[in-house]
Amino acid sequence: MVRGGLQAFGLAVALAVAACGAPQADSADRGSRHDAQAPRQANRGSLFGDRGLNLGGLPGEEPGAGSGIAVNSFLWRASLDTIAFMPLSSADPFGGVIITDWYSPPESPNERFKVNVYILDRQLRADGVRASVFRQRLTQGGQWAEAPVDKTTTVELENAILTRARQLRVAQTS
Repeated sequence: MVRGGLQAFGLAVALAVAACGAPQADSADRGSRHDAQAPRQANRGSLFGDRGLNLGGLPGEEPGAGSGIAVNSFLWRASLDTIAFMPLSSADPFGGVIITDWYSPPESPNERFKVNVYILDRQLRADGVRASVFRQRLTQGGQWAEAPVDKTTTVELENAILTRARQLRVAQTS
């Protein structure tokens, strides 16, 4: 019973693989219909153009020659360095989004913070990074409740990221 099932599976795989091959025309079937289609088929390009699919690179670059991320690498690295003390929940270098998990500072265990960092540009610019900071406090009932965040906290975080990005750029150029 099992052997018959394996044979049927093997036959199905063999037929599927054989169906993937290019059809072979015999000498009698090489009429004007096939000859007329041959030049069109020879000139067909790739779905992604002559140079293939290029992820993360600049137009005209060879496929795979890009930096691998679609955002400014200094801002990306500086963002990761600046929030390295917090646990990461998600980091998407193609979208330029870093999301941390909740973090409670040792000096204040009754509050916790979460940070989202958005890298918005491929250029190292002051408006190329945005951060959102969320804060929660532990209530008397043991539940976490939203708490206000000082407006300067977000600006200070963005400035710390920009300062670190400039340091990384200077270090690379010297």
